[in-house]
Amino acid sequence: MLISPRELSKREKEVVQLIATGYKNKEVAGKLGVAVKTVETHRANVMNKLALRNVAQLICYAIQKGMISIEDGEADDPT
Repeated sequence: MLISPRELSKREKEVVQLIATGYKNKEVAGKLGVAVKTVETHRANVMNKLALRNVAQLICYAIQKGMISIEDGEADDPT
């Protein structure tokens, strides 16, 4: 049974971008001005919504959706 992915919120997209470019949860929290637990919750929600099992799949998703560039490994500043 194939499950179609649900739409991500603006904040979830920001978290995906930052994680996919190598930021740790604590760094993402500092950059977005939220608690680390909030970042962890967004990350878990993204993984569930997209049926992803690991960060490698999250990075692939971000590349496929144009959220990050393969050339420089950097995202446009989501903030």
